Amino acid sequence: MLLTPSKRQGSPVTIRRELRPDDPAAIQRLHGAIYGREYGVNTTFEDDVAKTLSATLADGWPERGGFWAVEEESRLAGTLALTEESPNAARVRWFLLDPSLRGQGVGRRLLGELIAEADETGYELLLLDTFSKLRTAAHLYRGHGFEVTDEREWTRWGPTLLLQRYERRRRVQ
Repeated sequence: MLLTPSKRQGSPVTIRRELRPDDPAAIQRLHGAIYGREYGVNTTFEDDVAKTLSATLADGWPERGGFWAVEEESRLAGTLALTEESPNAARVRWFLLDPSLRGQGVGRRLLGELIAEADETGYELLLLDTFSKLRTAAHLYRGHGFEVTDEREWTRWGPTLLLQRYERRRRVQ
């Protein structure tokens, strides 16, 4: 799928749905680099991303879920994943866009696709874990029907962060 964000001059952005063998390491590095630069998280954050990726792959992802890779000139510039937690619940994971791609509707479109796919699959509950400093993302989540259901302070990744659990119940038509 080819996207040309409306506010952007430059290379087109492509979205692919298949996970490639080098993607897990690239997802880990991208998260470490962007969150390290923007929020000061330490290398433990990147290690935790690697651990959750590894465990999720061992549990059958992406066959049980979905994956969206955002690429610009063959460079991984963003990710989004849906992982099955149980037959009735799934989790939104690894949602990140390179700063150069933000504010152009790419994230909104990806999250909309993920939610539509989750609803079509029959998941009753979508879970999402994040932290409160991601205010723009929080606005996007709330706009798609997610609500904060839990908060707690977290210092494992360096700075003190307020971790948040969001949930979205499938709307019955």
